[in-house]
Amino acid sequence: MSEGNTNSDSSVNDLDFLRMDWHKFLKARRSGGGFKLLENYKNNDPEENDFPETHVLWIQGAQCTGCSESLLDASNPELLRAFEILNIDLERHEAFLAHQGLFVDGEPANTSELNSEILLDEISERGNYILMVEGAIANGPQGSGKYFMSGNRSSKEMFKKAAQNADLIIAVGTCAAYGGINTANSDIVDILDYRGVAFTKKDPSKGMLKVLGIDKPVINIPGCPPHPDWIIFTLSAIISGNIKIPDDLPEVLDEFGRPKVFFPPDHNVHKDCPRKEFFNKKEFDNCVGGEKCLLKMGCQAFLAHADCALRKWNDGHSYCVQAGSPCIACVEPDFPDNARPLYSSKKNKRRKEADQ
Repeated sequence: MSEGNTNSDSSVNDLDFLRMDWHKFLKARRSGGGFKLLENYKNNDPEENDFPETHVLWIQGAQCTGCSESLLDASNPELLRAFEILNIDLERHEAFLAHQGLFVDGEPANTSELNSEILLDEISERGNYILMVEGAIANGPQGSGKYFMSGNRSSKEMFKKAAQNADLIIAVGTCAAYGGINTANSDIVDILDYRGVAFTKKDPSKGMLKVLGIDKPVINIPGCPPHPDWIIFTLSAIISGNIKIPDDLPEVLDEFGRPKVFFPPDHNVHKDCPRKEFFNKKEFDNCVGGEKCLLKMGCQAFLAHADCALRKWNDGHSYCVQAGSPCIACVEPDFPDNARPLYSSKKNKRRKEADQ
């Protein structure tokens, strides 16, 4: 790390990101250090990079592109600045890089410069990259994966090709991590058979990696969508060497593969809710737009283990509950079944224990 940083106190510079405990992290964030960790990694010499180039391959399954859109909203540092600091080469991302697929007689045509399918092949065969997955991966019908196609390939086939030579896989968003909305209880959920990367809901035996027989280290960054800090800071911890892959993962990840620093097992969104005084006084809103507790509007903040209430969104200005929307616990493996019907009061025995 560079010396002489005047934007954050010296104690912050000594913190190992993703190794610090929850209280130290919050202290760092309040001092500005939580956002300055990336800046501290930058070499003072603009002609010299601190880090070797890190190649990133980003593929998309069944998703709404909301996770990518959230990443574009990164601030302190902004996304391109973060990539510059960390020396990241984003080699393939269908939405960001405007790739196209050209096919002749069912086979990819032209070169990787013009054909993202050939580019995927070249990157996958070369290896030496972090694979970032957005969206759930279809396994149906009957294990073919053809309920989600890109050109003449299923997302299952694309994922298999990309996962085999990846150094690490990061599942971005709840759909990639646990299946998300694609695995919600329905009459057709078993036919579609969507999977998360290493989990389907809470079950690691049903993740797509297990289906394909591939063993790779995985970090899950859930959320619908995830906060951009969760993605960028995780990348910074890996690239800076603050965590070693795969040796440190059992220490820094929870039982569902989430970084504990962002998704603390012993801390929920309710504990730092700005409406908590109304909860304590048993004053509840019955419609959207009020200022009181949103429990009767179906708020699931008791069940959501994330730092949303402290980190906040939109450059640290607000987050769902502060803006008037009940928390839907979108970071949890059983989302959305854990929260629906939305905006409806439901009994839950864990609520009684939440404030103890």
